[in-house]
Amino acid sequence: MKRALKGFAGTTLVAALAYLFFWPVPVDPVGWDAPSDPGYTGPFAENHRLAVQRLALKGRGGPECAVAGPAGELYVSSESGEVLLVSSAGVQPYAKTGGRPLGLALDDELNLYIADAYKGLLKVDRRDRILTEVVTAVDGERLGYVDDVAVSPDGAVWFSDASRKFGAQAWGGTYPASLLDLMEHGGHGRLLRYDPFNGKTSVILDGLQFANGVAADPQGDFVLVAETGAYRVQKYHLKGPKAGQAEPLLGPLPCFPDNLAAGADGRFWVGCISPRSKALDALAGWPFLRKLVQRLPEAVRPKAQRRGHVIAFDREGRILHDLQDPSGRYAFATGAVEADGWLYVTSLKMPTLGRMPLAEALKERL
Repeated sequence: MKRALKGFAGTTLVAALAYLFFWPVPVDPVGWDAPSDPGYTGPFAENHRLAVQRLALKGRGGPECAVAGPAGELYVSSESGEVLLVSSAGVQPYAKTGGRPLGLALDDELNLYIADAYKGLLKVDRRDRILTEVVTAVDGERLGYVDDVAVSPDGAVWFSDASRKFGAQAWGGTYPASLLDLMEHGGHGRLLRYDPFNGKTSVILDGLQFANGVAADPQGDFVLVAETGAYRVQKYHLKGPKAGQAEPLLGPLPCFPDNLAAGADGRFWVGCISPRSKALDALAGWPFLRKLVQRLPEAVRPKAQRRGHVIAFDREGRILHDLQDPSGRYAFATGAVEADGWLYVTSLKMPTLGRMPLAEALKERL
């Protein structure tokens, strides 16, 4: 009996080791040097300034992004596949993409551009609300994870393709696909520019570590893109001696940056979807070990941590305001947008839209 048990244990051990070392996984991790983590110190010192009210969205959760219209109304993307119109009249469906709408942007004519992770770059005409596919492929390659969008003053439409390898629909949704891309760290993200006047789409930046939020400078000097996997925000210059060049503007951050939005008085807001993962940083230079971790049960692999955090910064990357909710009552913040005296906070997973008085959000300047 003992001999049989030993044989069974030995066979089980061999099978477990074979699984850990040889079971195929979709990621092929790349070694890199993770930048130092500033932690929740200095300008990011832990605080409780992110104290939001919660606005119900008639059962539509996951308000990933919001953009404000001229009368203070909000267009909000949701995990239901709908874009919602939130106004004094209540919450109403505005458009249904049939995919997963993420980033939103309005052009000068109030046409709504939608970054849909499954469908590509879409557009809703203001006059008849007809939804059209604007960009679904670039250079013959279908877009798999369109994440955010912004319109610059010249009318150009800037949008991110988070991962060319791990498409959102192909890999089980936006969140599972993002975890795969972050684990691999293969630089599959891109910043793209669509010209609505000639229909041409150009790749502006390639090799980004999960290209996420996009914001256009209201003065037309630059475009920002968040690199979630590099814990930073990049600035792509449109004018001046650095035109056509990109450089880090903000970071390294203590979190995974998500959406970007321009506010008033030269402010920009970035959402922090989660604090950084100490395990992921520790394994940055060990791609083989990251592959082993990917073979472990999902419950023990690195994942987003429950916390609320948004940051305001200026055109030069100086931190202006830091709002946190360490308790995670309103967690997984993807971004923040100013509208009609309020700061609205969006989230990947929350069932409601958060908001707080803008004056309260700006009360303590760093």
